Amino acid sequence: MNDGKFQVTELVKIPISVIVVTRNEGVRIGRCLCALRCFDEVIVVDSYSDDGTRDIAKEHGARVVEFSWNGVYPKKRQWCLDNLDLAHDRVFFVDADEVVTSELAGEIAALDFKAAGYFVKGRYVWQGKMLRHGLCNNKLVLFDRRQVAFPIVDDLDCPGMGEIEGHYQPILKAEYEGRSLGQLQHALLHYACDDAEAWEARHQRYALWEAAMDQKGAWPSDPVFVRRVLKRIFKVLPFRGFIAFVHSYILRCGFLDGAAGYDFARSRMHYYGMISAASVANKVQEQRAEI
Repeated sequence: MNDGKFQVTELVKIPISVIVVTRNEGVRIGRCLCALRCFDEVIVVDSYSDDGTRDIAKEHGARVVEFSWNGVYPKKRQWCLDNLDLAHDRVFFVDADEVVTSELAGEIAALDFKAAGYFVKGRYVWQGKMLRHGLCNNKLVLFDRRQVAFPIVDDLDCPGMGEIEGHYQPILKAEYEGRSLGQLQHALLHYACDDAEAWEARHQRYALWEAAMDQKGAWPSDPVFVRRVLKRIFKVLPFRGFIAFVHSYILRCGFLDGAAGYDFARSRMHYYGMISAASVANKVQEQRAEI
């Protein structure tokens, strides 16, 4: 049940195809799929996991499709859009470490889909607590696959990301550039750090990729003008890690979340420190290659 205006039940399914891309997500996938029962179609696209991910997904009623990347574009999410036999053209990408709340499901059920796609916020769950303040991500993950696609970027030789699209948004296809994009108000829960060691290893990979993308200037354009400008400004600022901490902990009132809010803001600073270290290492490697 949501706010009383719309009721999502097992009998009245939301006519959207949900896609969850996975690789060894056995610990998280069950929690994710339990929250997706109100959607008409749920597909888990798995990269040959060896931890039981596929079996757990099937137990929860999801259709499982195997994916093997061939090293070129399209990468995994766009491959899904291009190749899956979907019941609906309106798709919703949910990560295995995310949980759709009943409020968000109700909001999606009520959509008229006048926009080509919708941004969905992610509220971090950190140290077992949902953060109500600080940074929250905002991703274009709910859209009409006929109108939206993931761009091709020059990152095939960048380490760290591999088969999956990186930290950039899908964009409107050329023939739909005039269409609007919407914003949902209710958020996904993002269980970003269930395992501290796994978080560190994952973000080390992300940092290597981001540093290489910065070095090559390979970032695609964000589909929203204001976001595009802010990202360009942020990328050229010095002391990005400290700025990220101040933004999350002070400007976005992360301090109101107590110790968890402080630790999360520190994690943002640490991540940009990783990117800086990777950038320095790349430059040193380039200089050595020139000698």
